[in-house]
Amino acid sequence: MDIRKELRFYSLIIFGTFFVGLGFNIFLLPALLAAGGVSGISTILYSLYGWNPAVVQWSINIPVFFLGYYFLGRDFSVKTFVGTTFLPLSVWITSYLPFTVKDPLLSSIYGGILCGIGLGLVFRGKGSTGGTTIIGQLIKKYTGLSSGFAQLIIDGCVVVVAIIIFDLELALYAMISTFIASKSIDFIQLRSSATKLVLIITENEQQVTSLIRNEVNRGFTKVWSEGGFSNRKKVLLLSVVEQSEAVYLKGLIQSHDIDSFVIFLNASDIIGKGFSLPRDCENK
Repeated sequence: MDIRKELRFYSLIIFGTFFVGLGFNIFLLPALLAAGGVSGISTILYSLYGWNPAVVQWSINIPVFFLGYYFLGRDFSVKTFVGTTFLPLSVWITSYLPFTVKDPLLSSIYGGILCGIGLGLVFRGKGSTGGTTIIGQLIKKYTGLSSGFAQLIIDGCVVVVAIIIFDLELALYAMISTFIASKSIDFIQLRSSATKLVLIITENEQQVTSLIRNEVNRGFTKVWSEGGFSNRKKVLLLSVVEQSEAVYLKGLIQSHDIDSFVIFLNASDIIGKGFSLPRDCENK
């Protein structure tokens, strides 16, 4: 185990959760923007009953973590637990800051940016903030829906409740914040969008295809090619993956020190079988 690398990962997770806490307490909570997820739920309960958001998030995150660990086991780690517990801690610590922004437009923009940067750092540290993300993974496992769509359903439910409790205008601002946060996460992780087309040109076909198939659990297409300079036979691998999987695959290729040429491209309007179906159907 590389201790320095592990310490770097944990530092990213802790700093990331701190940024999320700042964004929540300075912008989202004062403006009553329930931007989905456990933070949105805690905002609603704070408005209705005055419940401490940090306590609400701990109360939801910890049981959901152990639920996810029981059903998803291998997808969870100490890093996930650190992110799950440190996020409410950061929310509690930053709740004592003496300054807030209540303008909903400013809060939706800057709260989305700050929370997105924080979550991006957490993901780069190979961690997770748990909460509804874990519920989304459970939905994905048992329904075959993509992670993004499952998360959209959950966040959509929170937004609908926010419309009922607050008003449509605040809910729309919350949706702006969610969109900006997603783009900030993209920038921090890959500086691009959520679904990726990965192009890999390599002479180490077996090693790379093993990583894609066994570690990322995605399908791929092989195209045989020839190097323009070297005139050596190479393989061009094409695979469509989700954002988190692209980050994970990038780290795998770097950690295995594979001499490959890798390109990450934004992918949209994917048509055909194999991407959002259950994984058993993908590796054909």
